Amino acid sequence: MILSALYRYPVKSVQAQSLQASAVGSMGLEGDRRWMVVEADNGRFLTQRAWPGLGLIHADYLADGSLLLAAAGRASLQVAVPPADEALRGVTIWRDTLRVPDAGDEAAAWLSELLGKPVRLVHCPAPRARYLPSGYGLASDRAAFPDGFPLLLIGQASLDELSRRVGRPMQMLRFRPNLVVEGAEAFAEDQWKRIRIGAMTLRVLKPSVRCILTTLDPATGERSPDREPLTTLKTFREKEGDVLFGQNLAVDGEGELQVGMAVEVLE
Repeated sequence: MILSALYRYPVKSVQAQSLQASAVGSMGLEGDRRWMVVEADNGRFLTQRAWPGLGLIHADYLADGSLLLAAAGRASLQVAVPPADEALRGVTIWRDTLRVPDAGDEAAAWLSELLGKPVRLVHCPAPRARYLPSGYGLASDRAAFPDGFPLLLIGQASLDELSRRVGRPMQMLRFRPNLVVEGAEAFAEDQWKRIRIGAMTLRVLKPSVRCILTTLDPATGERSPDREPLTTLKTFREKEGDVLFGQNLAVDGEGELQVGMAVEVLE
């Protein structure tokens, strides 16, 4: 088995960055979902579930931690990392509330005009990162702005099997994984507890619960009229009302992951 793809999402719910290598630590891949768009009036997080226009934004996480925003027909905008303890804004992501630095008026204006709604862009410095959902992971595990966990892994064979059942190819990016593993049987990852990729050990914490976001075409933002692949997933991947696809992971230590590294199941 090998690590066949690496993806980073610098801003929650915007387009992916495909990587050949990345530093990785307790918060997942370097730069992954360190930024988030929130409603200006109440700090509530925005995602493509309700705002599919987010999927048309391209964001590059740059070497100094800053962000480069781009969208068709618009001038790009570079956003500096705000000071960790200044211009703090209260935000809400699912059941978590936290105070994180606001990225400033220029970024807010750029995004608000694009989305047609008053929004703000916020950043999560490491000292302000969230704990994982209760009952999962270690006290040292942290997450910035993913739904709950540092990393998401999907087996390529699992997607291939889903595509076969749907009757047409499904793009991997509908599921927004960080890690794609090739060479395992379909849904083999459901049974893993610990794996090693290169020199890094990763813990498998829980299956990923899927939602309407999977029905959006990652290239166009258009929703599938037949609600695929969610419709098919419900026929064979539903458990106690949750549709499951992929596995959430946490990381032991710090290191680097590279596409092509061997993947070994430890437990």
